[in-house]
This record gives sequence, C-alpha cells and structure tokens, in this order.
Amino acid sequence: MLLHNANILVIDDDEDVLVALRLLLKSKVKEVVVNKNPNMLQSLMQAHKFDVVILDMNFNGLVNTGNEGIFWLNKIKKQDPNVAVILITAYGDIDLAIRSLKEGASDFIVKPWKNEKIVGTIKELLEKNKKRQPKKLPLDSEIKIIGDSDPMQDVFVKLKKVAPTDANILILGENGTGKDLIAKAIHENSLRKNMPFIKVDVGALTETLFESELFGYKKGAFTDAREDRKGRFEAANGGTLFLDEIGNITPRQQSRLLTVLQNRQVTPLGSNQAVAIDIRLICATNVPISELADEERFRKDLIYRINTVDITIPPLRDRGSDIALLANYFVTFYAEKYGKGTFTLTPDFIQKLKKHHFSGNVRELQYAIERAIIMAEQQTLAASDLTFSAIEQSHTPLLQNETNLDIVERNTILNVIEKNEGNISKSAKELGITRAALYRRLNKYEL
Repeated sequence: MLLHNANILVIDDDEDVLVALRLLLKSKVKEVVVNKNPNMLQSLMQAHKFDVVILDMNFNGLVNTGNEGIFWLNKIKKQDPNVAVILITAYGDIDLAIRSLKEGASDFIVKPWKNEKIVGTIKELLEKNKKRQPKKLPLDSEIKIIGDSDPMQDVFVKLKKVAPTDANILILGENGTGKDLIAKAIHENSLRKNMPFIKVDVGALTETLFESELFGYKKGAFTDAREDRKGRFEAANGGTLFLDEIGNITPRQQSRLLTVLQNRQVTPLGSNQAVAIDIRLICATNVPISELADEERFRKDLIYRINTVDITIPPLRDRGSDIALLANYFVTFYAEKYGKGTFTLTPDFIQKLKKHHFSGNVRELQYAIERAIIMAEQQTLAASDLTFSAIEQSHTPLLQNETNLDIVERNTILNVIEKNEGNISKSAKELGITRAALYRRLNKYEL
C-alpha cells in the first residue's frame, strides 16, 4: 500500500507528541486520527479501518514499565490482527522492545525520534503488509480461495474464462484440495449467481436414493412417499447443480444421468410427466481422468457431457509458498474464533509444514492449524506445537514385500478411511465388511 493511501491512528497522552505526529503525517497520508485516551481505541477502530497504529508504551505517568502499552497492544491485535502497531516510548529498554515484538508489535521507536525514521518505518510496514496479504480468487466472489503459486494462478486464469459461460465443468483433484470451493466460486461468478446453487454427494447415494434425490417423486411412488417432492435437478432449475464424487456412481446411475442430460428433462418417480430443466452442471471427483476414461468404469459418452471444460486443482504439496499463506490465514481465523489473541509462527513451524506430504491437502493443513491453536500455551507457535492426526501420521504406502497380514490389513483400513474422508459407512462398504466389523478392527489396531 502506498503511503498516501494509508490511515494512521496515534494514541499518546502527551499532547505535544500528538501535535508533532499529526503535523508530520497529515500531508503524507490519507488520514491521521489522534487521541490521548487509550480507552477510545475500540470505538475508534470500529469507526475507521486503520493500516498503522502508533501507540505510547506508558499512560499513567507513575510507573513507566511499558505494561500499559503491552496491554493495549493485545487489545488492538485482538480487534484487528492485521493492523501494524508501532510502539513508542522515551525508555530504550531492549528487553521491553523484544517483549513487545513477541506480543505482536511491528516495530519499536524511542523518543525523541527522527522524522525520516518514523516515516520510513511506516512505509516499510505498509509494504510488508501488502506482500503478506493472501492472494485470492481474482473474481467477484466472497469465497476465499487463497494462493499465489503458479499452479493456482493457472487455475484462477481458467476460472475467469469459464465462469461467465454456461459450459459444464468437471473439477478434478485429490481429497481436501477445495473442489467444492471452486464449484461455488464458478457459480458466484456466472450469470446464474442469483439463482440456486445445489450440491449433491452422488457417490454416497444408493440406487434408490439416487433417483428419488435427483429426480424427485410423487406421493405414493413408494412406501414412505407421503407427499410430492422435487428432486435436486428441479430445485436447481435456473441455477447450478454440483454433483460431487461423480466418479463413484454405478453404471446404472450413469445411464440414468446421461438420459436426463441429453433430454434436459426429468421424470419424477411415480409420474409419467417429464419436467423440463435448465441447469448448469458442475461435477467433481478425486478419480484421475485416466481412470474415468476406462469404459469398464465410466461411460465415455457421459464424460463428454459433463466435461466441456476440466479444471485440475493441484495438491497442496505442489503449491510451494501457498502452504505458508494458508497457514497464516488459518492461524488468524482460529485465533479469532477461539479468542486466543495474536500468534507468531517460527521459521521451524513453517519448515515442518513444508516438509509434510499433506495427503489430506488443505483440509489436513486446516485441521493441523486448528489443533495447534487450541493446544497452544504461548503466543509463538514452534515446530513442537504442530502435530498431525494418527491417520495422517500413519499414511504410508503398502510395501511391496510386506507379508504380515495384520500390517497389511491395518494399512488397508487406514488408506480406505482416508480416501473416504473418515466416513465409516462408505469405508466399511468398500472393504466388504459391516460397520460393526470395521469398528472391531479399529479397536484391535488402536486406530
């Protein structure tokens, strides 16, 4: 951010300091607000969006320990974690300076100051804040899709091109990469944004539920059909229908879906009357496109229908600097959610994140950060504060020469549960055992 666009707040009980800083900055920045009373901080910050707060360290005039400044610093950072705070005092105590920086201050200046020094410090902080701001989806969207890595920039470019069209989209990517966020962003930037956005996890629907959920039914169509009900296709009419986990539907379900997409109409269960539909279709799957192309698994004519344009979301391990960006975003989010103040991340904390494989991608990172915030005992997060769940730590591929049946079974169960994002019913079905049997095995292996 340029200096002339900045809004500055100065809090100091010395009238001379307020006058001096106001005169110094008023011609260089957009707005300077000065006040003698730190108790006005909350109301002032609610009324204005400040980029920098210049805060005195001592207010009572009796004991110049700096504790008052630390107290108000914490109040400021709790209300706005992103604002830069410069602490200013007549006492050049290095221990106090270090303490204030650990508590979240951006810099520390000793009275009397040089005007060039304080203006230069403000400029530097504004530039740092500008670089630190996460880059988001460059579209008209409230959805937070954060990333400035080259792979994500490629995704953003493609989204900007396809969102305003009515093309059917197939979103590809591993579990936890954010396919649902991409689908919502496409809808919010389309001509249908004021119409419904309906999401269906079709991979979790049985044969019977698939038709009743998607196409609807008439009263009396089956035992529990006590009234007419619209299906998801009708509910999405005029808007966007998002079919998640499309790669897991059966051949019969594929056939029924293809018929609807070709005819642009649905026939509710128990009815002979077709209903015309007007939807934009977005589908998503974690199944690689090469596997979908296998006709024994998926109909090619259906792929052509759902895949006018495909968008592949890169795994987190391929997104480089995005790991640190996302970590900082989630730290700020969960610190605010749990009322735990402002946190600083040490280099070894970030390094540990970057070395992790993140088989669960952004979702795994999100939960790891939430855990760290909840368990934190101080405001600086180090590598020792970062832990991963048992399933994440146990994510190791099966060794080709592994012959111990217990180890093979344990690893298979872990991989299937992770693939199904912790869904026990789906995991048990895929493993060919009952839920009760799967729970017994989880207890057996202490998972």
